[in-house]
Amino acid sequence: MTKDRQSPLSPDGERKGVGLAALEKGADLLQSTAPLKHFDVYVCGFHPALDDPSMQMEAHHYCRVVNDDFIQAALFDGNTPDANLIGIEYIVSERVFETLPEEEQEYWHPHNYEILGGSLIAPGLPATAEKALMKRLMNSYGKTWHTWHTGRHDLGGGHSLPLGEPKLMWSFNRDGEADPRLEAHRAEAMDLDPAKTRARRADLAADAHPQRGVDRLRHHFAGSSPVEGVRDLAHDG
Repeated sequence: MTKDRQSPLSPDGERKGVGLAALEKGADLLQSTAPLKHFDVYVCGFHPALDDPSMQMEAHHYCRVVNDDFIQAALFDGNTPDANLIGIEYIVSERVFETLPEEEQEYWHPHNYEILGGSLIAPGLPATAEKALMKRLMNSYGKTWHTWHTGRHDLGGGHSLPLGEPKLMWSFNRDGEADPRLEAHRAEAMDLDPAKTRARRADLAADAHPQRGVDRLRHHFAGSSPVEGVRDLAHDG
């Protein structure tokens, strides 16, 4: 069973009036929401901003698996009906990533630490099914834009409306990069055991390939430490 994770804030604006509620009800009956129906794979992780890695937040991904090499995800700051839409992520396989021009690859972050470190989870899935999903995501890359910083569940600090330019987000790739308070708050609220999750996935390190961008943020986090199987392509060997 998936634990509820409420959004860190509510947007500015008056409550929904009778007219809008009636329009919404009519739309439910008469209009199709076909493009949204297959965003049904749910994973949750953390993202730091590439240009300011101290800006870190939780991201709940609702994914549509387009094919074996490509996934599209809508990102929210929680998993309840009032969650705020905060961005998008595209996920490609290693095979597709390697076909991208070098300048395009600069936008895509690696995923192996998120999997092997245990921070990317699929709430509600049995452990065996979750591990099978993570195995499929090994060596993949994501291109993530956040359009709204709604803050952190533990500290707040968000904007009550989407302000400013979209931010290109990155992945954590070493122990000690993510704020432990951020991780602990989610673990407690969603009844997670990160150490057990990591141990369960340890054998996936055998499938890990060196990835581009693993060391992209390393200089921002003094004292961080590597995890077995997570290696930067540029420095491998």
